[in-house]
Amino acid sequence: MKRILVSILALTLALTSCALPGFTALPQTSTDTPVQAIPTFVPVAANAIPLDGSLAALYQQVIPGVVAVRTNSGLGSGFVFDNEGHIVTNQHVVDGASTVEIAFASGYKAPGTVVGFDVDADIAVVKVNAPAEEIHPLPIGDSSTLLVGQPVVAIGNPFGLSGTMTLGIISGLGRTQPAHAAPDGGFFSNADIIQTDAAINPGNSGGPLFNLNGEIVGVNQSIRTNNINEATGNAVNSGVGFSISINLVKRIVPFLIRDGKYDYPYLGIASDSDLSLAEFEALGLDRYTGAYVASVVPGGPAEQAGIRAGDSPTSINGLNAGGDLIVAFDGKEVKTFDDLLSYLITSKSPGDTVVLTVVRDGQLVDVTLTLGTRP
Repeated sequence: MKRILVSILALTLALTSCALPGFTALPQTSTDTPVQAIPTFVPVAANAIPLDGSLAALYQQVIPGVVAVRTNSGLGSGFVFDNEGHIVTNQHVVDGASTVEIAFASGYKAPGTVVGFDVDADIAVVKVNAPAEEIHPLPIGDSSTLLVGQPVVAIGNPFGLSGTMTLGIISGLGRTQPAHAAPDGGFFSNADIIQTDAAINPGNSGGPLFNLNGEIVGVNQSIRTNNINEATGNAVNSGVGFSISINLVKRIVPFLIRDGKYDYPYLGIASDSDLSLAEFEALGLDRYTGAYVASVVPGGPAEQAGIRAGDSPTSINGLNAGGDLIVAFDGKEVKTFDDLLSYLITSKSPGDTVVLTVVRDGQLVDVTLTLGTRP
C-alpha cells in the first residue's frame, strides 16, 4: 500500500512508497545539546461570523484564511496562522521551490518566503507580506479532544479547484508514519497522525482539517491507496487520508518561525508498534499492552538511565526476551508504542526530565531520564 503526498507536483502526483518498518527507533543525539526555550504560542481569535449549525456557515467563516500555495513545480494548500502573515503548509509542497506564491480566497496574490520547515512532520512556514484585510488567522483547536467518528471537513485546492470543501469523519487517531532513517539503521517516526475519510486529493496538501466549530484540528498531508488511474497517473482516493495533528503543528510552528527548524525529543529505544499474541507469550509477558523495548541505542538517554532491552532468544526468530515493557509515561498509560510516541512528540522537549514506568521481572519500576535531541 502506498502513501501518496497530496500536493500537485509538476501537474502530476508525487508518489512516495513508505514501507512501515517493524521496529522504529526513537531519536538519538548527544545529551549535552543546549536546551532551547519553548516559544510562546498564543492562539489568534478569528474574525468569525456566528455558526448557525450549517456547513455553509462554517465555510463562510473559515474560507478567508485558507490559501493556495503555488511554487515553480506545483500547487498545494495552506492557512493563515497569525496576524504577522505566517502561512502553514506541508514541507513537501514547498520542497526545493525557488519561488512561492500565496493566493487568498479573495483573489489577492502575493509572493512568499519560506522561513522554516520540518521534514519529519512535513510542516513548513511561509511568510507573506499582504494587506491587513487579507490576513485572517484561523482558530486553532485541540486535537487531543478528537474522537473517532467525529465529523470533520477539509478545505483546500484538490486538482487546482480552489476552495473545495469535503466532509468526513475521524477514522482513527494516534497513527504513525516513518520519517527518516536513523543512524542505527532503524527509522525515526512521525506520530500523532489523524486518519480521516474526508476526501483528500492532489492539491489538498497543507490545507486545514476542521472540526464543526470551525477550529483547525489537523493539516492534511497524504492518502494511502493501492489504486492508481492508469490513464492519468493520479491516485484514486480510497477513503484513507492522513492529517498532521494540530497539537503537533502548534508545537512545531513557533520554533520554525523563530529558529527556522525544530528539535525533536529523543529516548533512544526501538520497539514494535503492534506485538502479536504469540510474541507477547514468547516474551513471557502476562499483559498484552505496553511498549516493549526491543533495543536501546548505545549511550542514549534510555541506556544511561538503565532501561533494559531484550537479550534472551525466544522461539520467535529475532525476538529477544528480558526487555522492559513500558506501561506508563509520566503517569499516563501507554497501551502501544504509538501512544508513547504521540505523547513524547507532542508534549516533550529535549532536556525534559521524564519518568517511564516499566514492568521488569514482574515488578513495576519507575525510571527517570533526561531526553536528548534527535540528530
